[in-house]
This record gives sequence, C-alpha cells and structure tokens, in this order.
Amino acid sequence: MATMELTKFGHACVRLEKDGRRLVIDPGGLTEPEALDGAEAVLVTHEHFDHFSEEMLRRAAAARPELRIWTTSSVAEKLDGLGTQVVATGDGDAFDVAGFDVRVHGTWHAVIHPDIPRIPNIGFMVDETLFHPGDALTVPSTPVGTLLLPVHAPWSTVGDLIDYVREVSPRDAYAVHDGALNGVGTAMVAGFLDARGPGLPARYRRLAPGASVLVD
Repeated sequence: MATMELTKFGHACVRLEKDGRRLVIDPGGLTEPEALDGAEAVLVTHEHFDHFSEEMLRRAAAARPELRIWTTSSVAEKLDGLGTQVVATGDGDAFDVAGFDVRVHGTWHAVIHPDIPRIPNIGFMVDETLFHPGDALTVPSTPVGTLLLPVHAPWSTVGDLIDYVREVSPRDAYAVHDGALNGVGTAMVAGFLDARGPGLPARYRRLAPGASVLVD
C-alpha cells in the first residue's frame, strides 16, 4: 500500500491523505471544522459527541454531494435524510472508499459502568496497516502497523493501554482521544507509554493538533 499522510485533529479525529485524496475518521464536537476540508469520505466509529457531530457532517454533506459517510447503523439513523451519502457497516465488512481499503472490526463500545448501557462501536483498519478502534480496545484479526491509541477515557486505565498495545503489537502507536488531558496529564501518560515505561512493542508518539506524519 502507498504511504499515507496522517494528520491529527482535535481529540479523536484524524485525516488520512494519499494520492491527493482525503479520508477523515471521527470528526466530533471537539474537532476543528477544517478537518473535513477536501474530504471525500468519513468514517465514524460511534455516536458519542466527541466522535460524531451531526451538524458538522450534515453541513459537509450538503456542501459536497459526493461525500460518503460510513458508520454504525445507530449513527446512520441520526443522519436520516442524507440518502446514499450514508452507508451503515459493521464487523467483518470490507470496502474501498476514496482510494483507501477499509476493513471493519469490533461491535461494542467499551464498558464504562454496568449501569450505563453500551452502544455500538466499530474500529476501522485502513490500507491493512492503520487501525482506529474508536472507544474500545478491539484487537483486529490482522497485523497492525500503526495503532491510533485512545490514551484517556473513563473506560480505561494506563494498565489497560499497556496490555492493549502489547497484545496488538503495532510498530507505532499515536495518541488520540486526549482532548481532556492538560499538559501534566499528557506527560504523565507518555511516561508510561514511551521508552520510560515498563516496555511496549511500539514507538509511542503524540501529535499536536494540526501536525502530520507519514505512515505506511
């Protein structure tokens, strides 16, 4: 597969660009609107506001009729009226969109508390190398080169993250889902996940919002 440019946006959102074509994952309520500039397709892992902004997606779909949005059936229902611009997908599906190969893994959001109902959550493997799990610690059935790691959430601990990265065993892990962390929290998490920690099979890095890196 060709090299992709990965750009980090607010909280859990990233944009992938290859051969001049753009794919965006999880543009939510904490995401800068320019994340969707020039996007041909959007992938949404689940319906929580920090991953899914109905207003932002409806505005983008109206401005760009060729835009396609792939997501869970519950998010697709919230985007009722957009017709063929929205496609519901689920675990085990595979499709090509905007020049990217996408495979879907996972079914449910991680458990926050037994009294809080779980919602559907799917992860996306892009071009057989980059995996965005959404709000779950899903382990894909195929090798991962670049893992987008949700480093701060009410449903996980640093210990969970260490075990998750060890199980997935990617080459690189980039922090996402970090919008609620201040500088102290970011440094604290990094201290456990980078070379100072107990040992991971991946190089851990955090991109500042708007920063980019090439991945393959």
